[in-house]
Amino acid sequence: MDHIYVNAVYDNYIWIDDSTLLVSTIPTARGAPPAKPWVPPAPKIESNEQGSISQARTFQDLLKDEHDVKLFEHYATSQLMLASLDGKVQEMGPPGIYQSFESSPDGKYVILTSFHRPYSFSVPCWRFPSKVELWTCGGRLVRELCDLPLAEDMPVAFGSVRKGMRCISWRADKPSTLYWVETQDGGDARKEVSPRDIIYSQPAEPLEADAPVVLLKLDFRYSGVSWCDESLALVYEAWHRTRRSRTWVISPESRDVSPRILFDRSSEDVYSDPGRPMMLSTRAGAQVVAKVKKENDDRAYILLNGFGATPEGNVPFLDLLDIHAGTAKRVWESSRQKYYETVVALVPHQNEGDICIDQLKIIMSRESNTENTQYYVTGLSDRKASQITHFPHPYPQLKSVQKEMIRYRRKDGVQLTATLYLPPGYNPLTDGRLPCLMWSYPEEFNSRNAAGQMRESPNEFSGIGPTSPLLWLARRFVVLYNPTIPIIGEGNEDANDRFVEQLVASAEAAVQEIVRRGVADPENIAVGGHSYGAFMAANLLAHAPHLFCCGIARSGAYNRTLTPFGFQNEERTLWEAMDTYVKMSPFMSADRIEKPLLLMHGEEDNNAGTLTMQSERLYKVLKGHGAVCRLVLLPLESHCYCARESVMHVLWETDTWLQKYCI
Repeated sequence: MDHIYVNAVYDNYIWIDDSTLLVSTIPTARGAPPAKPWVPPAPKIESNEQGSISQARTFQDLLKDEHDVKLFEHYATSQLMLASLDGKVQEMGPPGIYQSFESSPDGKYVILTSFHRPYSFSVPCWRFPSKVELWTCGGRLVRELCDLPLAEDMPVAFGSVRKGMRCISWRADKPSTLYWVETQDGGDARKEVSPRDIIYSQPAEPLEADAPVVLLKLDFRYSGVSWCDESLALVYEAWHRTRRSRTWVISPESRDVSPRILFDRSSEDVYSDPGRPMMLSTRAGAQVVAKVKKENDDRAYILLNGFGATPEGNVPFLDLLDIHAGTAKRVWESSRQKYYETVVALVPHQNEGDICIDQLKIIMSRESNTENTQYYVTGLSDRKASQITHFPHPYPQLKSVQKEMIRYRRKDGVQLTATLYLPPGYNPLTDGRLPCLMWSYPEEFNSRNAAGQMRESPNEFSGIGPTSPLLWLARRFVVLYNPTIPIIGEGNEDANDRFVEQLVASAEAAVQEIVRRGVADPENIAVGGHSYGAFMAANLLAHAPHLFCCGIARSGAYNRTLTPFGFQNEERTLWEAMDTYVKMSPFMSADRIEKPLLLMHGEEDNNAGTLTMQSERLYKVLKGHGAVCRLVLLPLESHCYCARESVMHVLWETDTWLQKYCI
């Protein structure tokens, strides 16, 4: 197959069976990429003369002109090939821009999704016209499932979706049965309708009389399904505005069994999270809910795997749930003392069907403050754990780092939490107060109680990424990591209307706590963050300059008038909440930023809203007001930084800044 090359622009391959791959390949006749004309052939024109309402987030990396369109088609067009392990290949269908393909559990059919013209200069490719077809794995077109039009007019309100069929996939519990969802509100979350979504199911090749079957009607937005068998599936729905989520129990093949709600709760309330069902692979490779049985008991049980959030920290668990009674019994729980343990998977059973709880084995992970993650196999009945991995410590120089989950309150009484890290060998009597780096990311909540809940474990191993602030523990910094910055809007209040007030109050509480503990020098506390955390850092230097000596802002957005149709969890437009947009923008308060600020950004940032221009413009206005500032643009980097050269340079810039302005 030397002459066949994989096209990895979108999905590039799937296994059809044990010996056959469906591969997205570069067409043999593709040729050279189209050359950009020396002289533009015509003006670039976009028109809305029909007066359509088309609002969208501030998307990046869009098609800009007809030459971009030709390049997109050149590189994204694929020829699907069936390739077997004996070296045989066969073309499947015509060349096209295939976004995804998914084979049925029995390996007889494939769902093919492809893009086609007319494209758009206003929205990303996933909103382009999209055709979904059903093919046999032998290369025969069965039928077209849908041809969705260009979706430029999708509302910006959270919970809004595309019109028409969506989430088209295979039922994991059947050999070749489709399911999909169709919105009943035109995709507009602002409309009050009931039902809002309907889930349908239909065989791959239905008879003329086989109309799609309605599995469930939902009043919230569909958010997923876990298939088990013909008698059991769990369906999930959620509504962003109220943070409500519901789990339904349905019997897919029994019309006389009414759907019922298993869980109805606030998605913000992590203390009430019942967990997610444990899954097993069928012989066909599909993932289904594992059914468990007890000896001399005919009732149906499943296992729920949860994080087990508590006021003392996460204590992961495994519950045995009686699916009919809705009652659960805890059958496994993490250690609460030294270790943090989680259930990773069930050990596959030799025979398909229900698993006896007494014979069940699990794969679990175990870690601690000082010991990195290892994996074990253990039985639920005997609890004898056999270690199956022996990974070395990834950074032994920081093995003796001191970590503590701390709690404190801000002045309005909201409970806050943070992880406090002290350098290896730190002794408060001899080392005293040290310079500190505070690194965080604001989050929105609908309730004070949810905002104050603990969401981590004091026993978790501290993973350190390439540009993690924890690296400065090696430079004898105290690191206050992820102090909670809750922005709360209860009742009819929009959280961001008091963004600055709550941001400053949370930062003040964090700084006061680490100063009270005697570990941080109040004159040498730096604040930093990435993306929305960078937005936070710039705002704190503008509105709370008494707290910090300098700031570090990576890949942020600082002028919210440049993201006029919403950002983060703000779904109001600029014209609906202009005062909020302006007050939240550190760009508008740049004249108040007097502490040194280091700005870093990828030159090719493709994240919605965080245009590279955001950092460039903030730097210009800071410089215009005489502020101490520095702008670093990383070539060929996107929202996060990947190249070794970029990572090393970010570390050097950050360390140089901290050594100069925070010591």
